[in-house]
Amino acid sequence: MKIKNYLLFIFAGISTFGFSQNNTIYRAAAEKTHDLMHTKLKVDFNFEEKQLNGEAWVTAKPHFYTTNTFVLDAKSMLIREVSLNGKTVPYVYDNAKITITFPKKYTREETFTVYIKYVARPEKIVEKGNEGVTVAKGLYFINADGSDKNKPTQVWTQGETEGSSCWFPTIDAPNQKTTQEIYITVPKKYVTLSNGALISQTTQETTRTDYWKMDEKHAPYLVFLGVGEFEIIKDAYKDLEVSYYIEKEYAKYAKDIFGNTPEMLQFFSNKLGVAYPWNKYSQMVVRDYVSGAMENTTAVVHGEQALQTRGQLIDENTQENTIAHELFHHWFGDLVTSESWSNLTLNESFANYSEYLWQEYKYGKEAAEMHQHENRTLYLEGQEADKKLVRFNYVDQEDMFDLVSYNKGGAILHMLRKYVGDEAFFTSLKTYLNTYKFKAAEAHQLRLVFEKVTGKDLNWFFNQWFFGASHPKLSISYDYNMLRKTVTINVQQLQAENFQFPLTLDIFEAGKRRRETLFVENNDASFTFDFKVQPTFIQMNSDGVLLCEINENKILSDYVFQLKNAQHYTHRKEALVALAKKQDDKDAFTAVVHALEDFSYQIRILALENIDLINKFSKKMAIQKIIQIANEDPKTLVQAAAIETLGKLIDPELKQIFNKGLSSVSYAVLGKSLVAMYYVDKTVAIKKSKELPDEVRKILATPLTKIFIESNDETELPFIAKSVVSGMFLSGDAATKLLYEKAFNMISKSNNLEAIRNLIEDMVRKGNQYQKFNFDKVVINLMRTMIQEQEVSTNSNKERIVAIVKEGMMGLL
Repeated sequence: MKIKNYLLFIFAGISTFGFSQNNTIYRAAAEKTHDLMHTKLKVDFNFEEKQLNGEAWVTAKPHFYTTNTFVLDAKSMLIREVSLNGKTVPYVYDNAKITITFPKKYTREETFTVYIKYVARPEKIVEKGNEGVTVAKGLYFINADGSDKNKPTQVWTQGETEGSSCWFPTIDAPNQKTTQEIYITVPKKYVTLSNGALISQTTQETTRTDYWKMDEKHAPYLVFLGVGEFEIIKDAYKDLEVSYYIEKEYAKYAKDIFGNTPEMLQFFSNKLGVAYPWNKYSQMVVRDYVSGAMENTTAVVHGEQALQTRGQLIDENTQENTIAHELFHHWFGDLVTSESWSNLTLNESFANYSEYLWQEYKYGKEAAEMHQHENRTLYLEGQEADKKLVRFNYVDQEDMFDLVSYNKGGAILHMLRKYVGDEAFFTSLKTYLNTYKFKAAEAHQLRLVFEKVTGKDLNWFFNQWFFGASHPKLSISYDYNMLRKTVTINVQQLQAENFQFPLTLDIFEAGKRRRETLFVENNDASFTFDFKVQPTFIQMNSDGVLLCEINENKILSDYVFQLKNAQHYTHRKEALVALAKKQDDKDAFTAVVHALEDFSYQIRILALENIDLINKFSKKMAIQKIIQIANEDPKTLVQAAAIETLGKLIDPELKQIFNKGLSSVSYAVLGKSLVAMYYVDKTVAIKKSKELPDEVRKILATPLTKIFIESNDETELPFIAKSVVSGMFLSGDAATKLLYEKAFNMISKSNNLEAIRNLIEDMVRKGNQYQKFNFDKVVINLMRTMIQEQEVSTNSNKERIVAIVKEGMMGLL
């Protein structure tokens, strides 16, 4: 499952993430009293009641011990019948589990098939011990009554972690594996998607039954069904069916969004030495999805953020890393599954690292390093260093889906790859996959495979990185001996734990770079190197592999040299950030100007965002360079950043550039041009903003909000209101947050019923969508603020507004 990195980071402070280490209960893998063998389902839907009518045939056998009882997870269902071999059998149901008693005892050599007729009621599911708060429902009806004309009617499922047992009886544990078949009956206008192959379709008078079959075993949480009005766009990899299920208006962009999938299948199969192990690969984009995406075997689901148009895709396909992530899960997570949520690293850390692998292959090492830097930074700033990667004392299994399991885990795998070498790393992965395919595994088994392949004892590595917490926090100092012509590098570890690690450094001497590698074993270590000419600069962790924090005393000239000469993106960015704060110094300013030509587009953007064009060293040459970037940079995101920077000058002579941007295909360029134009010609900017098609206005909500707030245009408050919650909490950008906080305050105090209603509807939707992060509580507090604002106002509509807000609160309470 891919959770957007910014969500993991933003919600960490308001959820239980920060407390997951404080539990003393040992979270063991689920005991296997029985082994699932096969699951057969027949389902149809009651859209009015948001219920599923189901029949299940569950085939299983005792794992080891002889028994005459069988327990299945089945949450908040109505159980109509339970039978074995056509005869009803006694059972006890406590609204969470069905305990069935058989007339005889079964041995581990005997299989049996239980039949259960039931009604799944996802809206009735509650979490024990939490005052009846609705939680993960497993089965989601979207716009079931069709009342929202701007949203399609859909049904889809989300199984991870224990959602599958919300819509069919099963043993809902990751260490179980089952084959499956499912008959899905729907109104004829809908298409369906499930795991495996579509075997047949049978048409009735007003409905159609689709029969899907999965012949390879996978975990119950990976079982999926999706229903809705979708266009099916066909693609292919070798003889494998590849397809994209997408809303009709986005169908023409489907291959622009997902079109790299066949190449990803080829790349990952070759890289791992294990061919894609399933019989098809489909991807579906749904509305109101509760996460980023999910790796349901052969039937991946994406949230609506995947829906992009040409104007967005020309800037960047923001879903591409997620597409790689979910595909890689089909080896790590689907083929070999973590035996417990404590071992989630075997799923999510590998999927996270697949994003680096894809970027490295497709776009080059620099692109991979930029992506890795973003991932690492989120972990390092996320205040989760006290958590172990493999941990058996979480409060709730949902807590495991955090910046440690994803971002830190991916960084750890990169360190392991560099330590053992590429050939050994990928040989080990191939061995691991072939050894445990269609089975469950734990982290120790991964270690043993690596030790078998490499011949190395890797306990030290796994103990500190997989089973330990934190990361190295290093203080670096240098002692130069000019008589002996040596430099001694002192490495002091400041964290409580003692880490062992290889550490690369680049010594720049007489215009040449020399790379050395240390192996640090103690909290206080020193290493001495010879030189002929005193080094100009020493770059620590020069390959960027070690996950660490480094503190060393650098002067301005060090940062200037580092920005110009460092190979790794992280070090150039570090230098640029430092120099941007010191642009009153001519050398620092000149270095920032030179960074406008860096080969990394993100460095160019950062330089544009931070260059000080009003300081005493600013020359026309720098502005001319930015104008050239605005017109010619190969990356439209950089062009947009250049236009934003030029806009800050409020220079009417630049109007021609902004006007050109208003006709750009790129939405990033268009958005920045609108704001820049607003400050030199308000009439043109506002007119263009109001003339844009609704679908474009929605995408450009932030720049338009800036214009409408600045111009105090209350007629646009209903439009602004639809983006306030996302802007305040889901943007990850401080300036955007401040903008939408201002917008929230305007709407909260306003007399605009439509704006209030739009805001409340979005708050309720996102409060429920991100409830597992406790976001519903954040939204409720905002609603209380709105009520207080209205009660002290003189608004003519304040009573109706308060009623709307209170109704919204009830939708969350």
